[in-house]
Amino acid sequence: MPDTLQRSAKFQIGQVVKHRLHPFRGVVFDVDPTFANTEEWLAAIPENVRPKRDQPFYYLLAENAESYYEAYVSEQNLLVDDSDKPPGHPQLAELFGELKDGFYSLKPGQSH
Repeated sequence: MPDTLQRSAKFQIGQVVKHRLHPFRGVVFDVDPTFANTEEWLAAIPENVRPKRDQPFYYLLAENAESYYEAYVSEQNLLVDDSDKPPGHPQLAELFGELKDGFYSLKPGQSH
């Protein structure tokens, strides 16, 4: 495969997603076309579940049963969250407007 091959992101800004393996969900607020975090971050993930670098990585306003936080997750580890339950992350209102059909609309002036 040529290095110049562009891969499009499966998930979109404003989409509600959940992690494939861990009990958290969130809303996509940015996307890297390929891995763009630190080597230390990647090395901290056990090798048998470490994601490949050559896929989109998503920045999420994430939440689990205990807290709200930001997460950086590979495409291979995300699924559409079809629970129809609105996420409660307190930063959502800063970036997004209305939730409709699993997607938040971007607020005017927000672009990605």
